[in-house]
Parts: sequence; structure tokens; C-alpha cells
Amino acid sequence: MFFYSYNEIFHQSAAVKLQICARVWIPDAEEVWKSAELVKDYKGGDVSLQLMLEDGTNIEHKLDPKTKNLPYLRNPDILVGENDLTALSYLHEPAVLHNLKVRFIDSKLIYTYCGIVLVAINPYETLPIYGTDIINAYSGQNMGDMDPHIFAVAEEAYKQMARDERNQSIIVSGESGAGKTVSAKYAMRYFATVSGSASEANVEEKVLASNPIMEAIGNAKTTRNDNSSRFGKYIEIGFDSRYRIIGANMRTYLLEKSRVVFQNYHVFYQLCASAHLPEFKNLQLGSANDFLYTRQGRSPVIDGVDDTKELCTTRNAFSLLGINESYQMGLFQVLAAILHLGNVEIKDRDSDSSLIPPNNRHLTAFCDLVGVTYQDMAQWLCHRKLKTATETYVKTLPRLQATNARDALSKHIYAKLFNWIVEHVNKALITNVKQHSFIGVLDIYGFETFEINSFEQFCINYANEKLQQQFNMHVFKLEQEEYMKEQIPWTLIDFYDNQPCINLIEAKMGILDLLDEECKMPKGSDDSWAQKLYNTHLKTCSLFEKPRMSNRAFIIQHFADKVEYQCDGFLEKNKDTVNEEQINVLKASKFNLLVELFQDEEKATSPTGQVPGTGGRTRLSIKPDKGRDKSSKEHKKTVGCQFRNSLQMLMETLNATTPHYVRCIKPNDFKLAFSFDPKRAVQQLRACGVLETIRISAAGFPSRWTYQEFFSRYRVLMKQKDVLPDKKLTCKNVLEKLVQDQDKYQFGKTKIFFRAGQVAYLEKLRADKLRAACIRIQKTIRCWLARKKYLRKRSAAITIQRFTRGYQARCLVKFMRRTQAATTIQKYQRMYVARKRYRQKQAAALAMQTILRAYMARQKYQALLREHKVVIIQKFVRGWLARCWYKRCLEAIVYLQCCIRRMRAKRELKKLKIEARSVEHFKKLNKGMENKIMQLQRKIDEQSKENRLVNERLVGLESSYTSETERMRGELGRLRGVEDDAKNKANQVSSLQEELERLRKELSTTQQEKKTIEDWAQSYRDEMEKMVAELKDQNGLLKTEKNDLNRLIQEQSQQMTEKMARAIAQETQQLETDLNEERSRYQNLLTEHLRLEEKYDDLKEEMASSNVSKPGHRRTDSTHSSNESEYTYNSEYAELEDGSRAAEDVTRGIDTSLTLKLQKRLTELEQEKQSLRNELENKEEQFQRARARDDAEHKKARGAELEYESLKRQELESENKKLKHDLAEMRQSLLGDAATGAGAPGSPAYKVLLDQLTASCEELEVRKEEVLILRSQLVSQKEAMQHKETMTEPSVFVEDVNKLKDADEIKQAYIGLKDTNRLLEHQLQTQRRSYDNEVESLRGELQNVKEENNRQQQLLAQNLQLPPEARIEASLQHEITRLTNENLELMADDPTASREARVIILRRMVDLMEQLEKQDRTIRKLKKQLKVYSKRIGEMGAGQTEGQTSPGQMVDEPIHPVNIPRREKDFQGMLEYKKEDELKLVKNLILELKPRGVAVNLIPGLPAYILFMCLRHADYVNDDQKVRTLLTSTINSIKKILKKRGDDFETVSFWLANTCRFLHCLKQYMSYLPHTDHNTPRQNDHCLSNFDLAEYRQVISDLAIQIYQQLIKCMENILQPMIVSGMLEHETIQGVSGVKPTGLRKRTSSIADEGTYTLDSILRQLSAFHSTMCQHGTDPELIKQVVKQQFYIIGAVTLNNLLLRKDMCSWSKGMQIRYNVSQLEEWLRDKGLMVCGAKETLEPLIQAAQLLQVKKKTDEDAEAICSMCQALTTAQIVKVLNLYTPVNEFEERVSVAFIRTIQTRLRDRCETPQLLMDTKMIYPVTFPFNPSSLALETIQIPGSLNLAFLTRV
Repeated sequence: MFFYSYNEIFHQSAAVKLQICARVWIPDAEEVWKSAELVKDYKGGDVSLQLMLEDGTNIEHKLDPKTKNLPYLRNPDILVGENDLTALSYLHEPAVLHNLKVRFIDSKLIYTYCGIVLVAINPYETLPIYGTDIINAYSGQNMGDMDPHIFAVAEEAYKQMARDERNQSIIVSGESGAGKTVSAKYAMRYFATVSGSASEANVEEKVLASNPIMEAIGNAKTTRNDNSSRFGKYIEIGFDSRYRIIGANMRTYLLEKSRVVFQNYHVFYQLCASAHLPEFKNLQLGSANDFLYTRQGRSPVIDGVDDTKELCTTRNAFSLLGINESYQMGLFQVLAAILHLGNVEIKDRDSDSSLIPPNNRHLTAFCDLVGVTYQDMAQWLCHRKLKTATETYVKTLPRLQATNARDALSKHIYAKLFNWIVEHVNKALITNVKQHSFIGVLDIYGFETFEINSFEQFCINYANEKLQQQFNMHVFKLEQEEYMKEQIPWTLIDFYDNQPCINLIEAKMGILDLLDEECKMPKGSDDSWAQKLYNTHLKTCSLFEKPRMSNRAFIIQHFADKVEYQCDGFLEKNKDTVNEEQINVLKASKFNLLVELFQDEEKATSPTGQVPGTGGRTRLSIKPDKGRDKSSKEHKKTVGCQFRNSLQMLMETLNATTPHYVRCIKPNDFKLAFSFDPKRAVQQLRACGVLETIRISAAGFPSRWTYQEFFSRYRVLMKQKDVLPDKKLTCKNVLEKLVQDQDKYQFGKTKIFFRAGQVAYLEKLRADKLRAACIRIQKTIRCWLARKKYLRKRSAAITIQRFTRGYQARCLVKFMRRTQAATTIQKYQRMYVARKRYRQKQAAALAMQTILRAYMARQKYQALLREHKVVIIQKFVRGWLARCWYKRCLEAIVYLQCCIRRMRAKRELKKLKIEARSVEHFKKLNKGMENKIMQLQRKIDEQSKENRLVNERLVGLESSYTSETERMRGELGRLRGVEDDAKNKANQVSSLQEELERLRKELSTTQQEKKTIEDWAQSYRDEMEKMVAELKDQNGLLKTEKNDLNRLIQEQSQQMTEKMARAIAQETQQLETDLNEERSRYQNLLTEHLRLEEKYDDLKEEMASSNVSKPGHRRTDSTHSSNESEYTYNSEYAELEDGSRAAEDVTRGIDTSLTLKLQKRLTELEQEKQSLRNELENKEEQFQRARARDDAEHKKARGAELEYESLKRQELESENKKLKHDLAEMRQSLLGDAATGAGAPGSPAYKVLLDQLTASCEELEVRKEEVLILRSQLVSQKEAMQHKETMTEPSVFVEDVNKLKDADEIKQAYIGLKDTNRLLEHQLQTQRRSYDNEVESLRGELQNVKEENNRQQQLLAQNLQLPPEARIEASLQHEITRLTNENLELMADDPTASREARVIILRRMVDLMEQLEKQDRTIRKLKKQLKVYSKRIGEMGAGQTEGQTSPGQMVDEPIHPVNIPRREKDFQGMLEYKKEDELKLVKNLILELKPRGVAVNLIPGLPAYILFMCLRHADYVNDDQKVRTLLTSTINSIKKILKKRGDDFETVSFWLANTCRFLHCLKQYMSYLPHTDHNTPRQNDHCLSNFDLAEYRQVISDLAIQIYQQLIKCMENILQPMIVSGMLEHETIQGVSGVKPTGLRKRTSSIADEGTYTLDSILRQLSAFHSTMCQHGTDPELIKQVVKQQFYIIGAVTLNNLLLRKDMCSWSKGMQIRYNVSQLEEWLRDKGLMVCGAKETLEPLIQAAQLLQVKKKTDEDAEAICSMCQALTTAQIVKVLNLYTPVNEFEERVSVAFIRTIQTRLRDRCETPQLLMDTKMIYPVTFPFNPSSLALETIQIPGSLNLAFLTRV
């Protein structure tokens, strides 16, 4: 185990690398640290360094002679300005300070990560980085993917809460004025925006509304901060299981009550500023300077703050949190009383007593405001009651003590008021919903040290000691977990533990214990307490010191700094006492609110249940009476004890959560915007623990790279042979070569860990390598130039050498030829000798091999022969043994079967005997039922004849009957439960009939009004015609004048044309802009309307589902068939109708405010929607109103009809239940006690039951037909009187039920019904299986016939194309082939049948040959006749042969008959359906239709065509109700399927295409001239003739808009995860961009990698979208609008992420983006979509990429940037320039002067200050009219749609 020293690590690495030009940090008195460069190499033993400062000054820096520590090394410039301080190679204080300064001053970035800590520097300026667009950009992102931000920390906490199921905490700390409150406020705003609330109570608004209240009563202006929080608070924001805000809870700590009497809180100044308001007149307030408590701060006004408006904001927040106006005025009354109490002047009476002058104005005002008597308050302000064991006496107080008592009372009243407000705020934020998890936001004071530090600073610093300890342990834990996760050896890191300091404060005999002990002493004082401290700790604790010049102070060595505390006032503040008699006076007040504040001090705890006064909400200790119980002991707790307990509770809460740290830094003490004071910053960095985080990280392995990042960055340091397929192994090999010291790095599972300084060393190697590469390039160029000169000289020398060498070569060739000839002769001679010797040896070897192999073969043959004989013997023996064993087993098995069968036969015989006896007994018991059975038998005989006729229909309806039977059985139990309700509802029939009559009267009145309006319209039309005639006459006169003026007009036409063209273009553009805005507004309203509708439907469903388990539900029998749970659309539709009425009754009981709010919002949306329609169709306004009124009345009448129809249907269903019940009773009477054995198949009872079932089925079918007939009659004729008749029928059911009075009879009936159900279900399932098998066989045969038919048709088509002579031969050949195949099949099946078939085939062949000869003779005869006829035709001059059949065809067709389809009748393009089939039509065509099968196999838009053809028939028969119901069902069904499958792009695209096609059909066939221009005459004949569906066209158009918006959202959800990865992160051009160190945040991502998307992924997804829409037949113009929206989303998301990610703003990334954009443009070209406007939506992204690549130095560059970036806003341009980060040291940063130049040039631009693009913006969609050329009469309905009930007309 090793312990690493912080300085030792840096100085060891520095000692090796301190060479000339090395850059170091040296201490400086003004700037803390100053940069310098080494001008002389450092050698071991040197006592000083020769340095040069940045301003060129040479200095000598002396080293510490004791430690010899070298200065800190500077990081490379490429690492400066990183998002995470842990990404720095050298981790030390100057590097941290410099990085923060560069980011804050140069880049204007206030947030920086430091490991797990977010460092936030207060800019003292409002920045546009907290809008909703920024929140949306950070939502769902990983913490390391975006630039540091408070929203990133909030998102990380929110995501970890949802992912890890663990509560979270965000700890915000810092000095006063550092921005803690603002940071906490923004974190809560993020949670409120991202999560939303779980109800409509706007909980998130209430959570945010608590901020202005707490700021008003708990914040004050100080010398350091205008809005300083003078208390600590911990807000727990609660979430439900879906992680939506459900409430909050606030805990407060250590309210600084002393500020009430000195520098007061905001609320007092707000009251004084609003004193002129009428409601505050009775408070008798004035200006802030009129009151002692508010004028002592000498700064009553804060610049830029309007206290009157702030008070208005506070009051609105009170109202939002449920504190009504009367309570608010009470609060302000108490606050005003405190101000008046502070102005009460107390004078000396003598040295030991004091008095208040009579009729003191302020005391009188105080008493009037709080409702107490003047005498009592004046008495006890100057007196005090003392109690001893035997007596009580009153003591006078001197003026100073009386004044202190007055101030103590003021502070106590304010503390009580503060606690009361906090308690009521918590009550308003609490909720009844169960809390699943929470995120706590701790806004607490930071470490404080002033010139005079008292008890408050002591408590604050004590709290910071505890928080710092928790922070250190958490950082160390994370560091340890990282090492263990990566499985690297780690050593114990030595970090500062402040437990000794905490023990000094809170341990036994610590400072707090001694303080409490001194407070209990009768004569305890601050001096005696100080002496106890000196005696106890001065010699025993090194952290405790005594000042040299004071005996009333002590010094504590805190983790941040030494702090000297003055003992004066410690005891008094710790006791926090107040005069008990003053409290009693206040308790006797007539002011109810004040009494409520003091009514129960012992129980005045915080809402979280903590100790009263805990957490700073201290209560003043009043000496209790003798009658007090032991609960008053809690009241005696000192402030220190209470604070210690509350702090302990806070630490327990924080330890139980996952903490996230935000450290706020105050950059300067003068509140200057973007001004950085290094001294103040270093003090706070040391105090807040940031440097401790750096120290812990630096002591281990601070720099961490993934293997891929390391490989990408340092690929240039590797050789080609070093690169292996395994990147991890490659990195290991290379790193071992580059860094020799193995201790400088460690290899983890996924990362490489480096010691401090190693990354800088690697960066130096990389820079050297790149520099060497540049030198090599230069060397190569220079070499090329020198070589070019050299080659010219060489060419001349080569020419001379060529001739010389030619001569030498010829001589050499001659010598070589001679040598080669001699060698050849020698070769052949030696070859001959060697071959002869080889052949002799070969012959001898072959002879020996022959003899040896023959001997071995003979031996092997003998062995095989013996083995074969042995095997034969074994075979026969084993066979004999197996047969013997088999015979024995067979005999035993046969004997065993005989025994078992005999036993079963005996049992069966016994069972049959029992059944025979039970039947006889049954006959004896039921002699009285014989007559009834005979009657039933006769009835069965009569119905058996009809049964045979409807048997086929029964089979078809068998399955539906089974489901209906099972459903009715289930409803039988329900109907018994609602029988009483049915009786009660029967009394409502008369009232419903009266309501129906009234509605009919209103309908007739409406019809009369409609007729009046129509008459008026006709008269208006006549007047218009007259006016038109007059205008025509005037037009004639004007034409004459026009001819006279033409000459003058022609002279001016040229000038006016140009002028008007410009004006028209501008006007057109303006109108288009306005129209798009109106469309966008209208479509947004539609979206809001749809959202409210869905929310209303969800509420109805929730309320309906909550009542499903109400009384009335009965358990179903376990023997019931599973078909009972089968789902059918008809039952669902009926249940929806019933459920909708039930939901209407239920929803009356929900929250009234919620209902009114929804209704109000819905009304507003409807009004805006109607106003937009009126603006677009102003000419038809009166007609629209008339139609709307007519439709409203008709809907009311129709609603009554539907209710009546539902009641009638329920009665008919109850009648069916009664019949079934009678059938069950009859079966029970037949079965009796022996029902269990009488139902066997084949028995008489079974036959009787089966016959009864058949009869009941027929009767049930009759009842069903009666139901259908009655439904149609109810809808068409509106016969309301039948309802009264049918309501009396349930009485029969009641009487039948009452017959079963005996419980045994009911039980027997139930058992019999169960057995009967079993038998019937078994029989029915058997029949169903046989039926299914038969259907499958028939389907197979049908398929074979179809295939054969297709083959015959293909052959026939081929034969028809042949010449006449060849047709016969082809047909004959086909017949022979067919017969041969049949013959082969028969031979395979049955040889005997094959022989018979062979004879038949021969006979058929003979017949065919005879037929062939006959046809030949006929052909010859017809040819002769043809020649004769052709001559006659030629003579008659008949030359018009067009359109007739050719002679060949005339000859062949009579001979070869063809299956010519019958010509269908002339269809009119309509589809007829029955009204009861409407639900089936909607179900099959919309709800259960699969888009993929329709899009691939059928014509596009087929469902729209079918619906329109059905609509045409309803229009043709003039059935307005049918038209209305069909359109309504269609619209609702489309909405339903989209709600169910709205996230499926294919479904949404399919119905968008079909909805648009249906809308186009409504326009194309509406007889309007603009829409019928492209129609054929036949299509014009198909136009609708009876109804004007303009309103429905608008509704369907709105539906299409909603579907389009849903399509865009679905598409956005699919594209959103791909965009950032594919457009920004993925390197499309490999090797262009480099990877920089990313720090800790990139490694601790919230989610694991799920795969990387590339640009190809985006292009493939776009192609999939495009192909899907094309397959569905979407209009081309609509596809263009969708593609434009897609590209806008891609561009906006990419640009927004670029603006929020510093690591992406580099030159190489700009190149990658431009390449990716070019690929998108290429995709547009391939699809022919370049003119759709999609390319223009990428213009901001293109310009941002260009901005990253252009030069950014001179004024000319600035001018070029301003002219180039027209699509970017000024904020975006400046943001990109600030974020620009060099990846290599060859690049340069953008200077601050250049950015200011850009801002100056762009100052005059008129644009929005918004930084990010709106990714949720949707372009307004239009649906251009696209008529169809498809004729309706030619449309065929495929069988796959199951629409056989439709009839073509």
C-alpha cells in the first residue's frame, strides 16, 4: 500500500522534462499564478531557474532549499479550455484556475466540469442559455455529450433516478452572491419542464411558485449580494412511478433572525414600496426610511428591482399555492406590526428601569394590528416576571435590556411567521399520490469568513465541514469504483479527512457541548465559556488555537481556512430566549392568525416531522410553567443542539441518495460582468472542494482514454506493422514502446489510465511526429527539384555510356553463346549415363515388390473368409433367440390385455345397469311431465323439417351462436344483479318519451326555421341575379369607355406593368406568409384540440375502468368455454356506446375544477377554430350557421333515438336470457338427481336434450331476426311506443326465477345445466373439427382446380397465338401429356386401376384421332368457302375490315371453344351494403386492415375508393342518416386505429394517403367546376347528387392535418436517435478528425452504448420513409412536404447539438458536416426532390460548417463571415466562434477581438435573440387537389378484404 503526495507526483514528472522552452507556473502576489518559459535547461542540483515571463521579462526563480520542488508545468495549448478539468494532463491549482479563466473570459462559458462537480461562475449578466429550447436540447442527452450546464446535471439526476430506482440529490453550495439560489431555481425549472405533473393541478407551477415566496421572506441584500439567501433549504421534489412531478416538500435550516432588526428581508421593503395601495392603507406604512429595521442597511433600493412588482409576484405565488387573500393580508399585517414594533422608543426611567412614553404612535399601531391591549404590551416590554420556588415577582428592565427584549420579540414573531409560511407552502405542494422517488435540491450557504465571525458563521462552517466530508468520501468512492470496475491495481489515495475538525465541534466535550453546558449555568457568560474552551482543547487539539491579543475569541482550522470566532453573543444566540409574558400577551390576541402562530409551540414542527425549530427554524426558549408536561423539554433545546440534529438528518438523507454537486464561484466582489479576480476564485476553489477533487484525481490516474480514442488520436505514432486487428493489443504494444516506465499508466478493461503529465508527453510526441512529417514533405519537394536538375545531367552521361556498353555487351554475348553450346553437349552425355543406371535399379525393385504383395494378399483373403463364416453362424443363432423371446412377450401381453378388457367390460356393464335404473326412476318421478314432453316432441317433429332446410345456415352460424351463447351466459349473472336497476329505470320511460316529444317539436321548429332560411336564400339569390343583370348592362357601358381609354392605357402599360409586378410579388409573398402563419396557427389549434380530446377520452376510460369491479359482477362457471372471452367488434362497439353513457354519469363526480378547466380550454379552441373557418369562408357564413344549427338539433334528436334504441336492445337481450333460463329449467327437470349419468352419447336423455337444443337454436335465430328487424324499425320509423311494451317483459323472467324457491332445486338445476353444457360443448367441438377438416379438404381441392384452370387458360392463350394448323397438334399434344400424367399417378396408386385407365386412354386417343381427321376435313371445306367469299367481297369493294375478326380466327373459333367470361352489366361505381353491416365494413376495412398487404398487392388508396363508393350509394338512395353514420364511423375508426398504432410509421402513412385520397374523391365528385375540369364524362355522371358534404370535407381535412402531424412526430421519434450520431459523431471521412481527452464526464455516461448510427443509417431510413409513402400512393406534393420537414429536423437537431458541444466545433468537424450534407443532397437528387425546399432547410447547418472552416483573423475575414452567414443569427455566429476549439496545435483559437468585431458588424441585424432552432416546429401542410383518373366502375374488391357483403351497383 502506497501513499502518493500531491506535489510529489507533479514534481517527479517535471524533473525529467524541465528543458529549455518548457512552460511553467510560478507564484505571483497579484495574479496568484503567472506563466513563464524556461530559457535554460534545468540540471539536478540547481538552486534557481532562468525564466522569461509572457511580457518578455527575464527573471530568476529560486527554488525552495528544503523541498527542492520544481514549478508546476503548463498544459499544452490544445488542452486549455476543456469542458472537464480532469481532461487536463497536468492537474494542479494553476492549471484549474487558468482553464476556468480562459473559458469564462474568452469563451463566455460559465459552466465547467471538474470530475463529478459542476463549477458555475456567476456572470453577473443575464444569459440566453436557460430557455425552453435549451431544456429540450439537454433532455435525454448523456452528460458528457453536451457542454457543461446546470441542465446537464439535472438531466443526469433525473435519468439516474429513473434508471437506478434510487433517490437523487443536487447539492448547490457557494459563497453569498455566487449564484446558488439561481442555480437551484434553474434545476427545479428543468424538472418541472421535462417531467410535467401527474395531474392537471399544475404541481410543477406550484413548485416554481414557491421560489418568489421564499426569496421574499428569506433573502436580503448584503454587501456581497443583492439577493442573498439567509437560510438553507432542502427541497424534495416527488415523482410518481412514471417519473412525473406529484409534489414537493421543503426543509429550511438556520434562518438568520438577527437580520430582522438590522438589514431586513425583501418582503419588508416590498411592503413599504406598496404602502400606497388601497388594501394597505390600514397598515399605516410609509417609506423604508421611516422604520428603524429597514433603514439601518442604508440601501433601501436595489438597482433594477421594482419592489412593487416583486410584491405583486409574491402575492400571485401565494394565490397559486392556495393561500387566500385574507390570509395574505394577515401575513402582511404581522409584517407591518414588526416594523412598527421596531420603531417603539424605550426611554430611561432610572439606571435600572425604563418606560415607554404614553400614547406611543408605533406601539398603538402594533397593538391595533396584532389585536392586543396597549397597557399589557407596554408593561411587559419594560418588565420581566421572575419565578422562584416559593414566590413570583416582577422586575424592571434597564433601557438596553428592554430594547434587546423588543428586538428578540420581533425576531421571534418573524421566525414563527416564517415557519408558518413554510408549513403552508408544503401543504400546498403535498399530494395524495404515492411518491415513488424524489430528487432533492439543497441550496445551502457556503464557507464564510468575515472580519468578525459570530455564532451564525460558526454554524455555517460546521455544516460545510459535514458536507465536505461527505463530498470527499463520495469522490474517493467513485474513484475506487472506477479502478475496480476496470480491474486495475490501485493504491490507497491519501486525501484530507476533516473528521478531527468535526469531532472538535460536535463530539463529547466539544465546542457545542461546552456551549450547551454553559447555557445551563445560572451565571454562565461568554467569557467563562471561552475559558472552558481554552482549558479543554488548547493543548489537546492542534486544530484549535487562541488568538494572541484576545481572551474572548478562538480559532478553528477548517478544511478551507483558519477562522477566528468572537465569543460575544454566542450564549445569547444559542439560548434564543424571549420574555414569556410577552408571548402570553400575543397568545391572548384577537387576531386569529397571530393566535395560530403561537397556539401550540410544543408541536410546531416542520412538515417533515423533524424536531421543532430543526434546521434553523429555531424557537425561542421561554421558561415553562410548572404545569407543562415533559414535551416542553423539546422546547428547551438550544439552537446549536437543534442545528446539529437537523444537520444529522440532512446527512442521512444525502447519504441515502446519489449526490450531484454544483459549486458556485463568485468571480469578483464588485458584481462586474465577466470580470475574473484570481485571488477570490482561488479562495473559493479551495473552500468548495474543487481542488480536493483535483488532488484526489491527480494522486491516481487522472487521464483516461478508451482504446478507440487512444488509437484514433495517436495513430500517427504507430508504424504499419504495429497496427493489429485487436485495437486493445495494438494500444498496449505501442504504449509500452513510447513510455518505458510501467508505473505511468495502467490498462483497464475498456480504458487506459495515465498518471499526471503523460498525456502532455504523448501530445508532445505526436506534435513532434507531425512536425517531422511536415519537414519530410518539405524535404521531398526540395529533393524533387534537385533531382530534376540532376536528371538532365545524367541523361547526357547515359547517352555516352550507352554506346560504350553496347560494344562491351556484344563481345559478352559472343562469349556466352560458346559457353552455352559446350554446356549443352555435356548435359546430354551425363543424362544418358544416369538414365541407364536408374532403369536397372527400377527393374530389380519391381520384381521384389511383386512377390511380397502377392503373399500378403493371400493371407488377407484367408482371414476374411474365416470371419465371413463366423458371422453367418452368429446371425442364425441370434435370430432364433430373438424369436423365442418375442413369442413369450406376445403371449404375456395378450393375456394382460384380456384381463384389462374384461375388467373394463364389467365396469361398463355395471354403469349401464345403473343408467337403466336411473332412467326408470326418472320416468316414475316425472310422470306429470309426459304430456309436456309429448308436446315438445310434436313441436320437434314439426321443426325437424325446417331444420333440414336451414341446416346449412346453422352450420355457418354455429360459431357465432357459440360465442353468443357463452356471452349471454356471462351476462345472465350480470342481469340478475341489475334487475333492480332495470325496475327503477322502467319508471324513467315516460319522462324519456316526453323528452322525445319535446325534441320532435324542436325538430319541427328547426325545420321550419330552415325552410325560412332557404326561402330567404332563394330571394337573396334572385336579388343577386337581378343585380348581376344590372351589372352586365353597366359593363357594356364601361366597355365602351374602356375602348376610348385603351390608347392612354397602352402608353402607361409598360411602366405600370413593372411596378405592379413588383407590388404583386411583394403582396403575394406577404399573403403567402400570412396564409402560412394562419395555417400554422390553425393546425396548432387542431393539435391542441386533439390532445384535449385524447385526454378527455383517457379520463373517461379511467373513470369507466374504475367502476368495472363494482357490485353486480359474478364469477362465471369454471366449466364455461373459453369462447366466452372471444372478442368481436360488434360487442365492442355496443359496449363503447353503453360505456360512453356510463362514463358521462361517472365523470360528473370527478374534480369540478378540472372539468371546468378542460371545458373552458375546449371552448376556447373551438372558438378560435370557428373564427379561422369564418375568415377562410366568409361568403358562406350565413349558410354555415344555418347548417350548424340544423345539425345540432338533428344530433339531439339522433341522441334520443340512440338511447331509445339501446334500451330496446337491452330488453330484447333480456328476453333471450329468459328463454335460455326456461331451457335450463326444463333440462334440469329432465335430468333430476341422476343427471350425471343420463347424458352419455346414445342414451334417450341425450337424444331428448339434443333435440331440445336444436329447437332452442331455431327459436334463438328467430329471436335474433326479430332483434334485427326491430333495430331497423327503431332507426327508420322511430317507434317509441314499443319501448313501453317491451319494458314489461322482464316481469316474466322474474316470475320464472321466483319459481325456484328451494335452495336444493336451484343447486340441482345448476348441476344439470353444467352437465348439459359439457355435453353440448363436446358435441359442438366434434362437429366443428369435422367441419374444419371438410373445409380444409374442399379448399385444397378448390386450389387444385384453380391451378388446373390457370394452366388450361395459359395453354389456351398459347394455342390462340399459334397458326391454325399448329393449334390442333398442340391441343392434341397437351391432351396426351395430361393423360400420361394421370396414368402415371394411377399406376403409382393402384396397378389394377392403372390397367383400366390405360384402356380408357387408348379409347380417348382413338376418339381424338377421329376428331382430328374430322377437323382436317372441315378445315379443307371451310378454306374453300373462304376463298369463294373473299372473291365475292373483293368484287363488292368491301374494304372496311377494321375491327373485324381475321379469317383465321373465324375458322378456328367454332372449332376450339374458349371459356369466354360473361359480360357484366354496366356498373355505376357504387357499393351497396346493409345498415347492420356498417360496423363490419368499418372493422374489416379500417380496424383490422394490414397496410403492408394492401400496399403491396392492391391498388393504392383502395380503402378510400371503397368507402367513397359506399358513400355514393347512400347519396344515391338519399339516405342522409346513412351518409352521416358512415362518415362519422369512418372518421372515428381512423382516429381509433391511429391512437392504437400511432407509433407505427407504416400505419400512419397508409391512412394519411387514404384520407387524402378520400378527401380528393369528395372534391372530385362534388359537381364543383374547378374540381371537375379533369373528369371524364363518365366520372361527371358519378358526382354526388343529393348532399353537400362541405362540412365533412373540412372535418376530413382537419383529420388529414392531424394524421400528418402524427406522421411527423412518428418520423421524428425514429430519426432523433440517429441524427447526432450520424451527422456529428460518426467519422464519415476516416482520419480527418482527431480525438481529444474528454475527462471524467464522458466516461460516466448515463446509459450504455446501444450501437452507433452512421450517415448511411439516416439515408437508409429516409429511403425507407420515401418508399413506404410511394407504395401507399401518397400525393407527390405531400411527399415533398414530408421530406422538407425531415430535412428541417435533421438540420435543426444537428445545429443545436453543434451549438452546445465545444468538442464538435473544429475545422475537421466542419469538413465532416459539409460532406454529410452533400450526401443528403445527393439523396435528394436521386429521388428527384431537389425542388421541394428541403435543401434550403439545411442552409443554417451548411453556413455553420463553413464558419468552422473559414479564416478567422482579419477584418476582411469578418466581413466575409457576415456576408456568408445570412441564415445564422448573431447569437449563433458568436456562439460558434466562442466554441471553436483547435484539435491540433497547428490550428489557432479565435481571438476575443475578432469576436467583438463580428458582434459590432452584426449589431444592426433585426432578428430574434434565440440561440437554438425550434426542433418542434412543423411547417403548415397543404393538400393540393389531385384528381384520380381511375374509373370507379372498374374497381374490383379482392376477397382478402372479407367484404363479400358489399354489392356492386
